[in-house]
Amino acid sequence: MPLRAVKVRIMATTIQISEELKRELSKKKFSDRETYENIIWDLLEDNMELNEQTKKELEQSRAEIKEKKTITLSQLKKELNIE
Repeated sequence: MPLRAVKVRIMATTIQISEELKRELSKKKFSDRETYENIIWDLLEDNMELNEQTKKELEQSRAEIKEKKTITLSQLKKELNIE
């Protein structure tokens, strides 16, 4: 079976952002040639990773609560002589 070439059309769009946001995005550039699209993707990926990390931390916290590995705030204050 012969291979066929496939054309992929990438459609670009324009978004409006404030000058302030543009300056902030520009600060995140590693080089002048880096595109704003790359910066936005990096920010989105960072956010997704943080969400996954937060989910893991919540699971760990729930497990610690179930295993009674926690203490109350008043117990902590007593231990630290804060009251």
